[in-house]
Formats: sequence, structure tokens, C-alpha cells
Amino acid sequence: MPKSIREIAFVVSLGTLLSKFGGMARQLVIAGAFGITAAYDAYNYAYIIPGFFLVLLGGINGPLHNSMVTLVAGKNKVESRLFISSINNLLSIILLIISIFILFSSDLLINLVGPNLTAETKEIASYQLKIMSPIIFLSGLIGLSFGSLNAKKEFLIPSIAPLISSLIIIISVSNFWINKENSADIYELNLRGGIILAKATFIGALSQYLIQIPFLIKKGIFTISLSIQTKYSELKRAWRMIAPASLSSGMMQINVLTDLFFASKIVGAAAALSYANYLVQAPLGIISNAILIPLLPVFVRLRARENHLNLIKKIHQGLIISSFSMVFLGSIFISLSTPIVILIYGRGSFNQNAIDVVSQLLIAYGIGMPFYLSRDLLVRVFYGVEDSKTPFKISIIAILLNLFFDWFLIGGTSPWGELSPINLGINGLVYSTTFVNFFACILLLLKLNNKLDNLKLSKIVSQNLRIFFIGLISCISSFFIFKLIYLPYSFFNLLIKILISSGISLIIFYFLAIILKVDDIDSLNKFFKEKFIRL
Repeated sequence: MPKSIREIAFVVSLGTLLSKFGGMARQLVIAGAFGITAAYDAYNYAYIIPGFFLVLLGGINGPLHNSMVTLVAGKNKVESRLFISSINNLLSIILLIISIFILFSSDLLINLVGPNLTAETKEIASYQLKIMSPIIFLSGLIGLSFGSLNAKKEFLIPSIAPLISSLIIIISVSNFWINKENSADIYELNLRGGIILAKATFIGALSQYLIQIPFLIKKGIFTISLSIQTKYSELKRAWRMIAPASLSSGMMQINVLTDLFFASKIVGAAAALSYANYLVQAPLGIISNAILIPLLPVFVRLRARENHLNLIKKIHQGLIISSFSMVFLGSIFISLSTPIVILIYGRGSFNQNAIDVVSQLLIAYGIGMPFYLSRDLLVRVFYGVEDSKTPFKISIIAILLNLFFDWFLIGGTSPWGELSPINLGINGLVYSTTFVNFFACILLLLKLNNKLDNLKLSKIVSQNLRIFFIGLISCISSFFIFKLIYLPYSFFNLLIKILISSGISLIIFYFLAIILKVDDIDSLNKFFKEKFIRL
């Protein structure tokens, strides 16, 4: 019997939740072992390129994953096996060449992405990039496997695969943390810790692919072949989706690269951005996967013109769920930024300076959260109707805008001094990304309005304005409720205060949504309790 979207969402959410808990534990260990030091600062620059490919091609909800779901879903085992093998061979050749190039060009690339880094940080980052360069080759294998398994109704393994990677990093970094000598030479300590972190990251990526092989064999879609046996028209169709989708979905990763380029002149900025970004990405990833993975096949099925009204209905419901969840989470991150950072990271090498910096960044990220998920949802609608060119064009514009606003919001540095009157420091980099995602959402909605009849843009805008207003009230409520609760300081008391203030704020948020008559509010209940829609 086909699984309902509710059942798929539960499986995906469970797997993703486990992986996110593992990822959170990983970040806790990294924060305690390294704090904002050269080892982790360097790692963030070294991981830019391998991480770009791993997230872009190897990630759940990445373009390779989404394209494979669309392209493989209707094929039988033999056709799927031949198609996957052919795409895998072509992609592997390209990625292997890139991996080899990265391996031998690590010094040059680190200078390009982090021109203002200290000599120590650049050297550590170069070592780390050499170690992690094979991840680029692995990313294609991982992404193809994820998408192929999802297309054949296997959702749990792809969702929990990142957990294995996190566990490997946790074990390796914990061992380093326990055995490191505080009296040792700082450079040697940073170098050793950085190399251990890079090796653990590579082994973790390898494990994400290896764990999927038994399940690919079970589904009958695993094969080792060096030939390309599928039709040219099929390959052409695949590349027409994968190539532009890769750039449009990789907008966030490309923006991260430009952010770190401009952040390289600020010591510890890369590490701080990473810690704050993870606090946002953890819940964002869980909710994103629960919404987008089940909805993509629905968009594919409803793309025929006679189903446009149903497609529009699902788009409206998806946007309401996205906005409702992201605005509320953003309000909590804004109002309780410092307590959250202290609770999660405040131990070991993570000192008060690190807490202050990351707390400010968390506020900036919280403001932009609603636009992250809405943009991703709208991009998936275009994928569902096999239009990857529109998101691609919009992404090109957005990347150029992000480049400009990164420069503008941190002072507009030039050989003639600072040309911009605004210098928000590393916070400006996050605000730049927020504006770019907001701009992308507007363009995607306008294009979608031209593509689909009766999209009712005014209704979408009206509903979201109400949700943003409710979010403002919720933000103020959680801030004052937290201040009013007095408990002696301890880890558990801090956790209780955050949970109580967040819980009351959620109740206020929900009932205000009912009072202000936010449409499709019942979709939230249906999404978690009943069938959202049958496949």
C-alpha cells in the first residue's frame, strides 16, 4: 500500500531529527574543543569547497537528490539501474577531475577564499583541504544514492546517514579534547586538532555512501558498470535538470562562500558564523525535510494543467506551514539568543566573547529564517513542473546581489578606504543573505504567478503579513516571560526557563493565528495528525 505523505513525513522527520541531534552533539564537542580558534576558523575555510559539493550534490533536498526523484520515480528496476549507472559514471569522471585539482591547488584556493587570513590559519586550512578533497568525488555518489532510494520509497536510511558522519567526528574530536595539553604550543595544537577534524570529516562522508550500498542492492538498483547504456535523450533531460538546479539550489552555499571571503579580515568570524548558522540549520533542516521531501512528488504529480487548482492549494498550504514554523522559530532565536547560545555552547573553550558574537549573529539569522524555507519551497515547485531554468536565472541575480550587499554592509572596503556608510561587521553578512532570499522569494512568486492561473498573490502576501505581525508579538512575549521567571543559575534551570517562555509564546502565537484568521491554519494540524494528501 502506498505511504501517505504524513507517514513519509514522519519517517523523514524521525531520521532527520536523529541526524540533527547527532549534528548538535557534534557542534557541542567542536565548540568545547576549539571555541573560536585558528583550528576551527581554518576548517570553515577548508570545508567551503568540499562542503559546497557535499551539501549541493550529496545532501537531502539537494538538486541531485530532487532531480533523481523526478527522473527515476517512474522507471522499473532495470531502467533505473542503467540510468543511475550512466549518470553516476559521467558525474564521477567530472568530480574526480575536480577532486584532483583541489588536492594539488589547496594553497591557491585558500588564498582565494580567505585572502585576509593569518599565515597560521591559511597553512592549517591548506592541510585540511588536501585531506577533505576526496569528499568532492564522494558527493556525487551520495546524492545519486539518496535520490534513487527516495524514488523507490526508501526514506529512513538517507535521512539518518548524516548521523554516522557526526558520530565519527564526535569520537575523533572528543579524543583530541580529552588528551590535548593546554600547555602545548598553540600552533601545533591547532594544527593537530585541525587535521584530526578534517580526517574525521572525510571518513564520515565515506561512511554516508557505504551505509547505503546494502539498501541499493536490496532495491535492485545498485550496479558497477563503466559503460553508459541509457539513451542520449534521457541523459540530456537529466543534465537539463541537474546543471541549472545545482546552481539555483546552491545559492545558499555560494552565498556562504562570498560571506567567508569578506569575513576573512575578521579573526574568528568564520567559526562564529558556523556556530550561529548551525543553530538555525538544525530546526530548519528538520522542518524543511518534513515539508519539502513529501511535497516534491506531489508537485510532480499535479503538474498537469487539469490539476493546477490542486497544485495551487498545496503551494498555499506549504507556504503557510513554512511561514508559521519559521516565523515562530525566528522569534524565539531573536528574543532568547543569548540564553540559547549559553545553553548550547557555553563551556570549554567557548568563552564570553564567543557567546556575545554568536548571540548577535543568531538574532540576524532569526530575522531571515522565514525567507530561507519559503525560497526552498518555491524552488521545489519549479522542479516539480520540470522548470529548473527559472530558479537558475533568479539564483544568478541573487548571487550577484549577495556579493554587492556583503561588500556594502561591512563598510565597502576598497583601495580608497571604506566607501559605504554602513559597517555592521559580520552581522552585515547575514543581513545581506536575508535580503537576497527575500528578493528571490518575490521573483519566484511573480514568475510562478505568470506560470499558474489563480495563484492569488495578494492572499499569500496578506496571510504572511499577519503571520509576521503575530511573530513580533510572540517575540516580545517570550523575551519578557524569560525575564520574569527567576531561577538560580544552572544548566537545567536555564533550559527550563527557555522551554517555559518558548512554550507560552507558542500558545500565544497559535491562538493569535486563529483570532486573526490565518487561512489554512488547520493544515498545521493535518500535517502532523492526519493525512496531508495521498500519494
